[in-house]
Amino acid sequence: MKLHLSKHPNNHITASIQITGSKSESNRSLLLRALYPEISIENLSNSDDAQVMEKGLQVENGVVDIHHAGTAMRFLTGYFASQEGKEVTLTGSQRMTERPVKVLVEALRSLGADIAYEKNEGYPPIRIKGKKLVKNRVSLPANISSQYISSLLLIAPSLENGLELELIGKITSVPYIKMTLGLLSQIGVASTFEDNIITVSPKAKVAPTVLTVESDWSSASYYYSIVALSDVGSEIKLSAYKKDSLQGDGVLSDIYTDFGVETSFSNNYILLKKTADCELTTVNCDLANAPDIAQTIAVTCFGLGIGCHLTGLHTLKIKETDRLEALHTELTKLGADISVTDKALTLRPSTSIKKDVAIDTYNDHRMAMAFAPLALKTCLVINDAEVVSKSYPDFWKDLKSLLFDVNEI
Repeated sequence: MKLHLSKHPNNHITASIQITGSKSESNRSLLLRALYPEISIENLSNSDDAQVMEKGLQVENGVVDIHHAGTAMRFLTGYFASQEGKEVTLTGSQRMTERPVKVLVEALRSLGADIAYEKNEGYPPIRIKGKKLVKNRVSLPANISSQYISSLLLIAPSLENGLELELIGKITSVPYIKMTLGLLSQIGVASTFEDNIITVSPKAKVAPTVLTVESDWSSASYYYSIVALSDVGSEIKLSAYKKDSLQGDGVLSDIYTDFGVETSFSNNYILLKKTADCELTTVNCDLANAPDIAQTIAVTCFGLGIGCHLTGLHTLKIKETDRLEALHTELTKLGADISVTDKALTLRPSTSIKKDVAIDTYNDHRMAMAFAPLALKTCLVINDAEVVSKSYPDFWKDLKSLLFDVNEI
């Protein structure tokens, strides 16, 4: 599906949007519910990834196809490895078979897991024979995707002896680790995170608990971008969010003050308001703890005609696509002066944006949604626009409610 995006001449926006539950919190909560049936979940994400995760957890034996869902691949690897008597083959899309799982597989093997590669060493598909894991010490490189770490932490309380996890080197994506530990705390699991060592105590059973999933901050990022690119006085109300969020992308409320966007918290919603035009020429951000908002920030800066230098992006190379190269290619098509390395992006200020450029999305939901706000500045086409269903199926409908023209071509 190709969509042509444009905006009415009036760039003063007032709107209210209800955003589905966080994909990250939902998938963690789903795994914990599978381990502890006493748990119930409210405001579960309606994303493809959450649906794939929920369906995968119900499989006892056979093939589990998680399509493009990287989180599900990592979390289900840990889950099935610890489930005695279950035997599955975890597989996914062509891109998924190119995304590494070796670090996680080796860590689980060191705990006693039985995991074999079906094709290429270090990559899915993988065959898992569930076993009772009794070893309780493991180490991982600290600068890898936090999903490997969370995969181990989520199953840790269900292990007979719990888990002691040592992280070697400088830790990245700390908020996602803390999100996992925060959810464990909500169900009564004790843990510690001191220096580079995380310990999780075993817990055979939990009390009946309701986990209420906060709405997705990554999805909120696109509305931050829209408000930043709109006229002063524009405002968008988003539900349901809280100030003490478990999600690392909550840092948006601080970052976007540089773009003239103020965030007000009230009860279960946030209000984004454009209070001033951006006066900066270049924005510098270390996004090691929030890499999923890099695309949004880069596009916002381009739309405002300012530069940015974004660092801490080494995990973007192994996402749904190589997001750094994808950003380089698509922003260049629009007329940007941009360069990337394997862990950073530099965009130089520009004065014009090309019109009616077709943006390729690379099977990556965030490419589609990050570029959409540019319709406030120019007309553009989004190729394979249906990819947004991975995390935010209602995105195009919600964009229309902001008076964007969204037409299939």
